[in-house]
Amino acid sequence: MAGETTGVEIVDAALAGEAAPFAERLVADQVASKLASQDATLWGPEAESEASIRLSWTTLHKSSRPLIGEIEALRTDLRSEGVDRVVLAGMGGSSLAPEVITATDGVPLTVLDTTDPGQVADALAGDLERTVIVVSSKSGGTVETDSHRRIFAKAFADAGIDAARRIVVVTDPGSPFAELSEKEGYRKVFLADPNVGGRYSALTAFGLVPAGLAGADVARLLDQAASVADELAADSVDNPAVKLAAAWGAAHEKGAEKVVIADTGSGIKGFADWAEQLIAESTGKQGTGLLPVAVDGPDSPGFADAKGDATPVAVGEAEGAAKISVTGSLGAQFLLWEFATALVGRLLGINPFDQPDVEAAKKAARSLLDNPDKLKGGEEPSTVDGAVEVFGSEGVATEGKLADILRAFFDSAPENGYIAVQAYLDRLDDASTAVLRGEIAKRTGRQTTFGWGPRFLHSTGQYHKGGHQNGVFLQITGAVEDDLDVPDRPYTLGVLQHAQALGDGQVLAEHGRPVLRLHLTDRAAGLAGLVRAVQEAGE
Repeated sequence: MAGETTGVEIVDAALAGEAAPFAERLVADQVASKLASQDATLWGPEAESEASIRLSWTTLHKSSRPLIGEIEALRTDLRSEGVDRVVLAGMGGSSLAPEVITATDGVPLTVLDTTDPGQVADALAGDLERTVIVVSSKSGGTVETDSHRRIFAKAFADAGIDAARRIVVVTDPGSPFAELSEKEGYRKVFLADPNVGGRYSALTAFGLVPAGLAGADVARLLDQAASVADELAADSVDNPAVKLAAAWGAAHEKGAEKVVIADTGSGIKGFADWAEQLIAESTGKQGTGLLPVAVDGPDSPGFADAKGDATPVAVGEAEGAAKISVTGSLGAQFLLWEFATALVGRLLGINPFDQPDVEAAKKAARSLLDNPDKLKGGEEPSTVDGAVEVFGSEGVATEGKLADILRAFFDSAPENGYIAVQAYLDRLDDASTAVLRGEIAKRTGRQTTFGWGPRFLHSTGQYHKGGHQNGVFLQITGAVEDDLDVPDRPYTLGVLQHAQALGDGQVLAEHGRPVLRLHLTDRAAGLAGLVRAVQEAGE
């Protein structure tokens, strides 16, 4: 892998000078060494109770070692039974790290972090005779993951397969899910360290079990993290985590509250998607924080043309407009970015371990599921343009041609604000939707994020409600051709997906943020029309 030497370089001389006093403050306060020794007082009295049960991630490179043998033994047993296809049901930290680990190692893993019926149906269409599903949830109460478990259990049973033998669980000790798993007799239950939050869990059972069962070298991953642990614990301005946190803190103070992340040949696949949750959910609260913007590469809009409200960060050697570069192996980068995020939390004066605004969207979705009449009918689009129906929150212009509606909506983003594209679609079959990020960023000159719903609700969703309140939100939903029932639940996946979109939109609107929802009555035709309208809006 490229970039085995771990390091942080602040390429921009002005930023390096501005970051120096922040680094010196962190060193003088011995923040890195105190973090490594799990000092829960670093973020103030209000954060202490939460921090005291959230710091075991600093030593996972040691404490996760016993998992290696357990994972390998199960993988060997499964292979001997002809079971070599691994499906992962998990959200947020339970899916993002395993996806990066397996993609980087080049081993197949089917990740389900969606409520789109088409995407779940595709996963079900794989060879069930060869399939094991890893169901990862700290409590078991995550609605998406519980739905996947129910759907796969029924599919196994319908195919004459002993479902319990094909379900592997990762959860916290003593959780309701651990109790359910024991009662159901599931194949294996891996108990994760309960003193680690989801977004810091890459090197716990949540990251290692699905990746290891899929064939990734998780022992090497722990070795990579261990190789930098002492350096990250050092109270030194040369500590890479201190340098990165200081640069972020200095940039934020100057108004650069976005961090644009591009890979520059690191050999790591999809790292920005993992870092996105870590940074957004850890820092985006109390009206402040860092908004991560994941882009395709250093030539992408938002990175190449970043303005003063954003700091371009290269994962790999510095290229193009990069002001900071971060190099190193995947295991080392996991630990480095976690340390840096916890350190910048102190600089920003927030608790990097809670997520106070995540639950609001979940509650709103549950309320809609409990009142299905609110989901059916009563929704009349303001405008229909081809295969696109237009809905908007109060104050959002929704009349006229789609291009004009989009132009006005994008213009409503405040100076130095951002545009968030939220696609409640199939991220495999509807993958081309992601082109909208670059198209909108290029034509508006504003930082633009892209998230697949409901995946982003467990990631950037915290920042949207708790961070800097200068975003506008473009939701994209789509017609469901073939829905899937959720066994023993009064809703289908399609209904759940719709409720999640409407619920989050409702909460954003309650925060005073503009929300424009575009519903594609025909996904392919609607998306083509939407792309044309975006291009026209930018002319």
